[in-house]
Amino acid sequence: MDGANAPTAPAAPDRGGIGGHPRGLTTLFFTEMWERFSYYGMRSLLILFMVAPAAAGGLGFEVKKAAFIYGTYTMSCYLLSIPGGFIADNFLGARRSVLMGGVVIALGHFTLALANVGTFYAGLILIVLGTGLLKPNVSSMVGALYTAGDVRRDAGFSIFYVGINLGAFMAPLVCGFLAQSAAFSDWLSGHGFDAAHSWHWGFAAAGAGMTLGLAQYVAGRASVAHVGRAPAQAVRPWFILSGVLIASAAVLALVLLSDLSEKFAWIRFGYIGVPVAAILWFGSRGGVTARRIAAILVFFVAAMIFWAIFEQAGSTISLFGDMLTDRRLPGGGQFPASYFQSVNSAFVFLLAPAFAWIWVRLGSGQPSSPLKFTLGLGFAALSFLLMVPAARLTAHGLVSPWWIVGMFLLQTVGELCLSPVGLSVMTKLSPGNLQGLMLGVWFLAAALGNKVAGILAGSFTSTDPAALGHFFLVEAAWTGAAALSLLALVPWMRRLMGGVT
Repeated sequence: MDGANAPTAPAAPDRGGIGGHPRGLTTLFFTEMWERFSYYGMRSLLILFMVAPAAAGGLGFEVKKAAFIYGTYTMSCYLLSIPGGFIADNFLGARRSVLMGGVVIALGHFTLALANVGTFYAGLILIVLGTGLLKPNVSSMVGALYTAGDVRRDAGFSIFYVGINLGAFMAPLVCGFLAQSAAFSDWLSGHGFDAAHSWHWGFAAAGAGMTLGLAQYVAGRASVAHVGRAPAQAVRPWFILSGVLIASAAVLALVLLSDLSEKFAWIRFGYIGVPVAAILWFGSRGGVTARRIAAILVFFVAAMIFWAIFEQAGSTISLFGDMLTDRRLPGGGQFPASYFQSVNSAFVFLLAPAFAWIWVRLGSGQPSSPLKFTLGLGFAALSFLLMVPAARLTAHGLVSPWWIVGMFLLQTVGELCLSPVGLSVMTKLSPGNLQGLMLGVWFLAAALGNKVAGILAGSFTSTDPAALGHFFLVEAAWTGAAALSLLALVPWMRRLMGGVT
């Protein structure tokens, strides 16, 4: 047979990366690890820096103002993932978007390292813009490394998830040490630096982490050269992009408007009211597509409520750890409050293999997606219920750090019930022509949940134990009520989902 006309054998799968996975997974693993290092390193310091008095190098903001800024910042990181994904899909390509996003993120962190209120806000804006470009597109590149039938795909995303949590675990320890530890402050003073500026060394460390991620991403560019290319179409959808940007800006504007004055606070009821109205409308329509959209919106509300509790880790719980927790070490001194932000990731490492084993062991008998969401909300409610006696005990002095550790244990169990399931069920329920939009809905749930977390954290008090106990109790009660409501809706949800589990 003529060699030129011989059938071409299929290319052997790339197994040169971590654990026999594509080489590109190694590159993207470390890119995301260092990006998450930069994000969680800065996040662990953010609200503590804002409320610290000027004499201690902070901004001296009131808790309510700091919490609103914190919530708006974390919300915007998720919200801008929607236009960021659209820009990559239709203009830049995921590969270039990740690179550009990483550069902007690093610039944002280094801008925060400058001791100035103006550069503080400028740094936050840069990080938000860069995260919107990088976050959704690095994940899409991971998926593109595998063909549709590649059995390694789910395991590849599990390895990628380890990178996320590895960065999130290391960051508060490194950045927190530089920003808050007495040992580093003494070193700064001994070498002629202003110890009050230690916060900015922590922010600079976050920028250094993102820079390392960019360096290895560029070094490993050959391993991802075949994925994330810019689209080839000659006509770009500028009109649709304008609509996406306007819609994102409108959501952000409404949220900011609700912060400006109490007379606009009613806008916040729309976070729940609008999706509930949409659930009732789609749920009453005929047809599989409408019913599945109704189910997606139920998951949207449940996820938003969960993240509203979970994402107070960097605000309410960070303040509780800093102001009301006994952080003394046996040999003298005390550990920085930012170290608490590593506990969740440590529990993910410990518990994720157990959860994977349980779901495989149960097989078809494992809980349905709605029931897993119910469990996630239930454990979130229990986590804040645990903080009620901790808050009341602060009337007698600083409390044990084990209260916060126990809270993070419960929240991590809830996270492992809800978070890995959410993206999967969204893709299963989304109609083929609406998958991008429905994934945007998932990001919007996280965005609004983060904003609600900031609003709730604005009511934190360190001086009134009874009021603080009531603060945790009310949030636990509302979240528990949401869990019970979702539990009651499970049979209806199964009908809406039309066979999807």
